[in-house]
Amino acid sequence: MVFGRSSHRQRPAEPVTLKILVAGGFGVGKTTLVGAVSEIRPLRTEEVLSEAGRPVDDVEGVAGKTTTTVAMDFGRITLRDDLVLYVFGTPGQDRFWFLWDELAQGALGAVVLADTRRLADSFAAVDYFERRGIPFTVAVNCFEGADRFPSETVRSALDLDPEVPLVMCDARERESVKEVLVAVVEHAMTLAARQREHAATT
Repeated sequence: MVFGRSSHRQRPAEPVTLKILVAGGFGVGKTTLVGAVSEIRPLRTEEVLSEAGRPVDDVEGVAGKTTTTVAMDFGRITLRDDLVLYVFGTPGQDRFWFLWDELAQGALGAVVLADTRRLADSFAAVDYFERRGIPFTVAVNCFEGADRFPSETVRSALDLDPEVPLVMCDARERESVKEVLVAVVEHAMTLAARQREHAATT
């Protein structure tokens, strides 16, 4: 018998789970992003666009889109053995924004996915997270054929605070999306640490 050793192996610690939102305008690539990065089969709540929704669904610039998310997209990704992200894609159309408050509860941070061809569609998401104090990163989805602009030009157009990260990405590529999610987590952790330091000195 060997003394000083436990006869039972230590159970591995449960990983920390964090909630991240993905928001942005209609047709910007939120469902694609969640699907590209999820290690499980993503939950999707897409419905076919109908004639009844034509008066309220703005499809300018995304004429080839035939479906829309009506509740949320959901996926999961393990960044490290001790860190798992639950990724929730929000619906992009105005008439489903009432769901955002429910989805935002408990979120560590958010991605505002932007399309330079319809940049104004990002304003609502940026404003939403600013007003609620939810850390966010802007990710420009680089669509084929879309004009490319310097980061500072996009930042100025969206009137972003200097501390808000802005990255370019391809929502179809897993590694590209992972980099976006890492940027969100790092930004949120930095802000949380700064708030703790401020609280400790006041």
